[in-house]
Amino acid sequence: MEKSADMRGLALEREKIIVKTSIIGITANAVLASFKIAAGLLANSIAVVLDGINNFSDALSSVITIIGAKLAGRKPDKKHPLGHGRIEYISSMLVSAIVLYAGITALIESVKKIFHPEAVSYSALTLTVLAVAIVVKLILGHYVKKKGEQVKSGALTASGSDASFDAVLSASVLVSALIFLKWNFSLEAYVGIAISIAIIKAGLEMLKETLDDILGHRADPEIVNAIRKIIAAEPQVHGVYDILINNYGPDKNYASLHVELDDTLTVAQVDTLTRKIETNVFHNTGVILTGVGIYARNTSDEEVSQIFNKVQKIVMSHNWALQLHGFYINLEEKKLQFDVVLSFETERDTAIQKLISEIQKEYPEFNIQITPDVDITD
Repeated sequence: MEKSADMRGLALEREKIIVKTSIIGITANAVLASFKIAAGLLANSIAVVLDGINNFSDALSSVITIIGAKLAGRKPDKKHPLGHGRIEYISSMLVSAIVLYAGITALIESVKKIFHPEAVSYSALTLTVLAVAIVVKLILGHYVKKKGEQVKSGALTASGSDASFDAVLSASVLVSALIFLKWNFSLEAYVGIAISIAIIKAGLEMLKETLDDILGHRADPEIVNAIRKIIAAEPQVHGVYDILINNYGPDKNYASLHVELDDTLTVAQVDTLTRKIETNVFHNTGVILTGVGIYARNTSDEEVSQIFNKVQKIVMSHNWALQLHGFYINLEEKKLQFDVVLSFETERDTAIQKLISEIQKEYPEFNIQITPDVDITD
């Protein structure tokens, strides 16, 4: 109950920051877009108009970001027991699509201007609008990106980076205007193409990052190491393995893992320990442990230690075997079992059969069980 209340409070505060920051972005971009498009039409400048359209797409992106944050913040229900956080990834994809559309459209119009150039007429108003836009975009970009990193919002962070880059684009338009006024040489269409390519590149990068979030990617090493450190601080824990983190939206991480404990601990002691681990991990990282599996560690026989050293040497002699853990032997039943982390470059079944064959030669009397693990964390 405490975890749910804490998570709900954090989610509401996060949503509030995203909405407030997005509204600031919408207002600034809408004003800039209006002035740029008007000034561009008066000057017959495709570069200035495209710069304004780019600002308009930024405003529309912020609207989608707000909608995504609102929908993602809805409480869990029966159909979606882990919440609606992943809706933010869908909103990020929509933002990426808008940016790509704006970039492709701008590229087509700019290429047309190369073959069908039109006279431009820059005024003091046009130059002033561009100069103000550069300053506003630099300030806005820094502010939005900082807020995005604070609340871990991919959409906000991307918007902040985009705003900073927009300042560079506006600067290039301003420079091309000054060049035209001084030397009567128009770079309009070419600057428009440069802006278009930059917009398309930004859209593709945003799309790639969002697809990675949807598909699932390697867990953040900092979070993984923090979890290991917290759990390893418990004196009864001899190792932390198989950390699997599932993400259900920004700051909504659920994880499972295994810990290695002495085989002499009682169920009551294990229960007390795992509950303590779950609480400490949540309060220090925000990650909810949905399952803590147990690997038993042999404590009563010297023969086991000798067998372990021999088996470990056999397993780690292969470069595709990254780690051995969960080692346990039942001497009475002649069972030997452990997990091995395999690299993605090897074929799992072939690797396991090879290990079983090699170990069986050394210990033919044992029934050998090896569980292959995926290299999911650093």
